[in-house]
Amino acid sequence: MKDKKITTKRRRLASGDATSRYSTQVSASDGGVGSGPDHGTPAGRSSLLAVHGEAAPGVRKPFYLSLYFQVLTAIVLGGVIGHFWPEFGKDLKPLGDAFIKLVKMIIAPVIFITIATGIAGMRDLGRVGRVAAKAFGYFFVFSTLALIIGLIIANVVQPGRGLNIDPATLNAGAVAQYAQAAHETTIVGFLSGIIPTTLISPFVEGNILQTLFVSILFGIAMAIVGDVAAPVQRALESLGQIVFKLVAILMKAAPIGAFGAFAFTIGAYGIDSIANLLALIATFYVTSLIFVLGVLGAVCWANGFSIFRLIGYLKEELLLVLGTSSSEAALPSLMQKLERAGAPKSVVGLVVPTGYSFNLDGTNIYMTMAALFIAQAMNIELTLWQQISLLLVAMISSKGAAGITGAGFITLAATLAVVPDVPVAGMALILGIDRFMSECRALTNFVGNAVATLVVARWEGELDRPALHAALGSPPPKLKAQPDPAAGPGDKDALTAD
Repeated sequence: MKDKKITTKRRRLASGDATSRYSTQVSASDGGVGSGPDHGTPAGRSSLLAVHGEAAPGVRKPFYLSLYFQVLTAIVLGGVIGHFWPEFGKDLKPLGDAFIKLVKMIIAPVIFITIATGIAGMRDLGRVGRVAAKAFGYFFVFSTLALIIGLIIANVVQPGRGLNIDPATLNAGAVAQYAQAAHETTIVGFLSGIIPTTLISPFVEGNILQTLFVSILFGIAMAIVGDVAAPVQRALESLGQIVFKLVAILMKAAPIGAFGAFAFTIGAYGIDSIANLLALIATFYVTSLIFVLGVLGAVCWANGFSIFRLIGYLKEELLLVLGTSSSEAALPSLMQKLERAGAPKSVVGLVVPTGYSFNLDGTNIYMTMAALFIAQAMNIELTLWQQISLLLVAMISSKGAAGITGAGFITLAATLAVVPDVPVAGMALILGIDRFMSECRALTNFVGNAVATLVVARWEGELDRPALHAALGSPPPKLKAQPDPAAGPGDKDALTAD
């Protein structure tokens, strides 16, 4: 009888321990990301979730306290203010600018800590190269596919046909600054610009690619020296807990930033200004939606998760991107949520920051579509070879565009400056409506990078499926019964959950 009580106690303890281990995967409120020595495991990720002050599983905040509701309300109010009181709406621009600056302030530390500790924890430097190769392979394929889709849809729909614009009537001076910025952007200049002046200058200037470069080198050096770097790694992991807590604090100001930015957009440009070019805007939005739900949706399905559930999981970040027109605004939060969804820190740290420069699906769709729109509006017939040339140039010029507002317009200018068939002055046609397409570019870029990170993690065999399904709201995996190692050989009732 006594032995039976002991066995029952063991079984309860084992079951409780298994439930505890699994519950760390499903503590799913916003924010935290693990920063322990092994963030590919549920325990590693859960360590920092507690630090971030997340709610216990099953505890729901009132809907009006959710960031999703607050940002959505702020966008609506901003639109109303900008429409009915445009001058006041334009005066609210500093609110959006200030929030973007707050986020940019924290991006460099987030990238450095995530990448450096992630690579140092790998130890196997060959794995770092393997992850990078898979990421860039993914970027190349889907960025090119986005360019091709934009080209095809523009040829089929022909949104610029019938405008009959005379190039001589265009104000070339309106796009001069963009053309100059594009002229200064060369391949050699871009590559040399990745190397910072000093070790700390990327953090001062907030240059994402330079920060990425320094972070990778620092992480590799830590991995090479091994145990000697252990104190530094622990210090960075502790600093990471503080930095990500700071991110959670800054996100409280997201509704204010979205309110100011959207009020300015509507107040400065007005809804009426898009009416005559509505065909291009509608075509671009529909094409981006087809790409996200069709192309990226198929990729998600092939890798075992739903694009709709992923979008629902990232709804707060997507609304923030919508309100600010910058995918950078949600970069820190995206990295946190992808780790919580089962992607290891090393993969998140490598794929997300590089994707912000090399995996811009929305920008790529926009570039080829806008170029053909300008040609159609000016009655310029482009041959198949000229369109292929445009595509090849866009493949190069689109790389390195940072995830900031207006980068798509500059890369378009860079493309048209190289392709003589379409005049750069034609960009004046879309200058007034570019701001309204910037939101869609940023949203598509954002979703594309989220999908890329999870796919690369899956290709590496390191995607934590239970954590992914728990985060996305999918049915949790069934617990597998195993014999309790503490039980005697004849005790068949003592089981543990895997």
